[in-house]
Amino acid sequence: MSISDEIKREARALGFNAVGISRIDDSSRRPVEPLPSLPPHPNTPLSHRLFSYLTEWLRLGYHGTMTWMTRDPSRRSDPRQVLPGCQSIVSVGMNYYTDNRANEQPGMGRIARYAWGKDYHTVMSQRLAQLEAKIAALSPGVTTRTYVDTGPIMEKAWAQQAGLGWIGKHSNLVSAECGSWLLLGEILTTLDLKEDEPATDLCGSCTLCIQACPTGAIVEPYVVDARLCISYLTIELRGDREVISDELAAQMGNRIFGCDDCLDICPFNLQADATDEPAFAPTPLTLAPSLLALAQINQESFSTTFKGSPLKRAKWSGLLRNVAIAQENHRRQTGVRALQDPSSI
Repeated sequence: MSISDEIKREARALGFNAVGISRIDDSSRRPVEPLPSLPPHPNTPLSHRLFSYLTEWLRLGYHGTMTWMTRDPSRRSDPRQVLPGCQSIVSVGMNYYTDNRANEQPGMGRIARYAWGKDYHTVMSQRLAQLEAKIAALSPGVTTRTYVDTGPIMEKAWAQQAGLGWIGKHSNLVSAECGSWLLLGEILTTLDLKEDEPATDLCGSCTLCIQACPTGAIVEPYVVDARLCISYLTIELRGDREVISDELAAQMGNRIFGCDDCLDICPFNLQADATDEPAFAPTPLTLAPSLLALAQINQESFSTTFKGSPLKRAKWSGLLRNVAIAQENHRRQTGVRALQDPSSI
């Protein structure tokens, strides 16, 4: 069995539902088209195409206040500037879909599915560390570096190049097996591994995700203006109520952390099976977050309640702002206040 096959076998044994390998090679034998919004240039290295895409996206201001994305775009688009001597990337994915349904009764907020359970950064980082150790045992002296949605890596493009799925028109990865519900991580390595076949874009003429976006954030197929995206507004954007326009706030509905609308509508989700990873199981709070109860939470209680949860990312002040907007929208739609028992927290 080759080292590449050994790595893949270990990855699956560790609970990763998808694993594939791409090579960092300017003379790649295979044409790449991970970003259909760009004109195809089969002889242009993927890192060069990613740099062009990223710099144009930044020029248009679509990153909003996420200023870290503007730091050294050439490094973000070329893994060899992150790990000198990098020759391969091992991309992994974990299915986080569960069969549970959120409580959409009046007075309840809505939390994005990926945040229903434990923080995936922690869950996946621990498994990747074990996979990294396996690689070191297979090839002593090799250099590796791991990331889970935290490093300067355009991970969706490399995951497509590794065959895990394709970047859909909503700009998220879509897997033929797991649908839109795949969390990504990667190991950069100086090992020269056997690459996998890149995934083919199967979106075709479908535009359901574009139509489903409440705020029109998918400004063209494969391109998202983060400044309009509810996930950005409720998680990344810092500031009080005034930083979100009344028009956007009204379109946020009851969403208090993230948004799944463009993911929920994807036809490939019909193929997805529920995950068997217990860490992603929802809690009563994440399935039925009472707006009234959350509006009364103090900072200490916030830290305790959401310890080990992705919701920490929004911070206490951000969550309270989002809850207040959801309550505004509830009153606007029903004419009455949200009345829920705060003892649920």
